[in-house]
Parts: sequence; C-alpha cells; structure tokens
Amino acid sequence: MDKNMEDGKAAQARLRQLEEALAHLARITEDLSEVIARQDGEIARLSRRVEMLMRAAAEQQLEAGGTLPLADQRPPHW
Repeated sequence: MDKNMEDGKAAQARLRQLEEALAHLARITEDLSEVIARQDGEIARLSRRVEMLMRAAAEQQLEAGGTLPLADQRPPHW
C-alpha cells in the first residue's frame, strides 16, 4: 500500500471521528439549551410564588397590628 493511500485513509478516519464528536457536542448543546429554558421557566414561576407569599405574609402582619412587615425590617444583627 502506498504512503498517499495510507494518509488518505487516516485523514478520512480522523475526519469521521471529528464529525462524530461534533454531532455529539451539537446534541449535548441542544439538550442543555432545553434544560436551561425549562429551568428559566421554573425560576420565573417560583419567583412569582415567592413574591405572592411575601405579599400575603406582609398583609397578614399588617392585619395583626404590625407596623412594618417582617420582610421590610432589618435583621436584629444590623
């Protein structure tokens, strides 16, 4: 077998390996993008819930005769 033929086969094998690695990385990127999009939605939903809970707790404190809602007060160590 001559040297050029061996080099060509080696180059084709290397190219195939690189294409497989690229396809694998592209798939991982798509998967991670989906995870990030899902997490973004979950964070937004949880943030809204926390805000609603903070408002509800503040309203309850005001109704109970508190002056400042606990969420708006400085911690005692300040």
